[in-house]
Amino acid sequence: MQRSFFMRNPSVLIFIGLLALFTLLVTVFSEAFGVGVISTSLVKTLGKTLCLCLIAIAMDLVWGYCGILSLGHFAFFGLGGYMIGMWLMYERTKAIVVSSLAEAPLPPTADEIRDGIGTQIFGVVGGAEIPPIWFFADSLFAQLVLVVTIPGLLALIFGWLAFRSRVTGVYLSILTQAMTLALALYLFQNDSGLRGNNGLSGLQNLPGLDDVPQATISIWFLWASAFALGLGYLVAAWVVGGKFGSVVRGIRDDEARVRFLGYHVESYKLVVFTLTAIIAAIAGALYYPQAGIINPAEIAPIASIYLAVWVAIGGRGRLYGAVIGAAFVSLVSTWFTGGQAPDIPLGFYTIQWVDWWLVLLGLSFVLVTLLAPQGIGGLFDLFTNRKTPERGGADLGPDAGSLQEKEAEQ
Repeated sequence: MQRSFFMRNPSVLIFIGLLALFTLLVTVFSEAFGVGVISTSLVKTLGKTLCLCLIAIAMDLVWGYCGILSLGHFAFFGLGGYMIGMWLMYERTKAIVVSSLAEAPLPPTADEIRDGIGTQIFGVVGGAEIPPIWFFADSLFAQLVLVVTIPGLLALIFGWLAFRSRVTGVYLSILTQAMTLALALYLFQNDSGLRGNNGLSGLQNLPGLDDVPQATISIWFLWASAFALGLGYLVAAWVVGGKFGSVVRGIRDDEARVRFLGYHVESYKLVVFTLTAIIAAIAGALYYPQAGIINPAEIAPIASIYLAVWVAIGGRGRLYGAVIGAAFVSLVSTWFTGGQAPDIPLGFYTIQWVDWWLVLLGLSFVLVTLLAPQGIGGLFDLFTNRKTPERGGADLGPDAGSLQEKEAEQ
C-alpha cells in the first residue's frame, strides 16, 4: 500500500504546525490584536525573517539538492521587491498628487496628474517623465504577474545559456555572481528608470489604507509571509520527495552518471533554477514592503554569499535546516547590529559588535564547514537516532561512491 505524501514526509506537517503556532502567538501578543508585548518593529522583523527563510528554502533546493551553488539568487529576491515596489510607490504618490491638485480652481487632467507623479518620483534623479518600464505600475495585478515573470524569465534565459554550455562548479557560481553584479550596477544608474542609488522608498504605506495603523499592517504581512513560507516549504518538499527529487539529487552527486542513464540533466537543472528564482522573487515581494525601502545595494553579490552562509550554517540538503539557518542568522544579526548586544571593553580595545558581527559570521561559517558540515539541522539526528548506513563490502556500481553490499542487505 502506497503511503500518502504527508506520511512519507512527516516533517512537512510538523513544520506547518509550528509555523502556524508561531504566527498565532505573535498575533496574540502583538500591539494590533493582543496585549502589546511584541512591538510593531519586532513584528516587522519577524515577518522579514520569514521571507528570508523562504529564499533560504529556494537556495537549499538549488544548492543543497541540485548541487548548483548560485551566488545570484538575491538578484531575483530584489527584482521581486522592485516589481511590487513600483506599484506601491506609484499609487502612494498618485494619492498625494491628486490630493494636492484637488485644491486647484479647475479639476486636474490625467496628463497633469501623470506629470505630477513623474516629478514627485523622479525629481530626485533630475527627471520628470515616467519611464516606459513603469507602464503597468498603476495595476496591482500586472505588477504581481511581473513579480513572477520577470525573475522567472531572467532565470530561464540565464540558465538555458549556462546549462546548455554545460558550465558547472565554480565557473557557474562566478557566472551567477557576475549576473548579480551586472544587474546591481545597472540599477545604480539614474537612467535605469528605478531612481538609481535612491531606490524605491515609502513602501510600508499601503495605498488606500492611510487610516490603518502600521501595527495592523505589520500583522497582515506577517500572515502573508507565514503563508508563503508554509506553501514554499510544501512545494519544495513535494519537488524533492518524488522521482524528480531523486534525479536532482543524483545530478548533485554524480552528474555524469545521471546523464549516462539517459536523463536530460540540463532540463532538470533549468526547472530547479527557474522555480527557485520565482520562489526568491515572491519572498522579495513580501520582504521589502515590510522593510519600507529597496535600493541596488540590496542586490549586491555579497547578499547572495550571505544567503549561502545561512543555508550552510543551518544544514544544506535539509529544508528545515535552511529555515533554521536563515532564522538564526537573521535574528542574531538583528541583535548584534541593532545595538542590543553590549560592547565588551578590553582596556586597550572595545569590541563593538556592530563592527565585528560579519567577522563572527564568517568564523561561524568556517567552523560549521570544518566541524559540523551537516549544520544546525544535523543536531536533529541526535534526537531522532538517524544514522548513516554502514558502508562495506564490494561496490555494486562502477565507482567507490555507489551502493555497497552491506547497505543493500539492510
